[in-house]
Amino acid sequence: MTDENIRLFIAKSTWTFAKTMPATPHEYTQRKRAQSDDEFVEFVKHIRAFGYDERFFSKTYRYFDFDGWQYWTMGFDLPTTIIINRAKLNREEHPKSP
Repeated sequence: MTDENIRLFIAKSTWTFAKTMPATPHEYTQRKRAQSDDEFVEFVKHIRAFGYDERFFSKTYRYFDFDGWQYWTMGFDLPTTIIINRAKLNREEHPKSP
């Protein structure tokens, strides 16, 4: 994906605040609500190809930083990946620190 493709996907996506995790503020978008499943999958692939691994408590996730946000996915393989999360990079909280 080009940077412009990523920006368009992000802009077209509906982002919802994850209210069940107020101590780790972030938003998510759902695959089932994506305007294009192909674009959702392409962004997931991009995160995984160009991201970096980092621990969040006992789990390791692949993160991708873009335009002041950090993105990561939920799901092991593409068919089970139904969520893309994001959090502001300059946030005061450090949710990956226990």
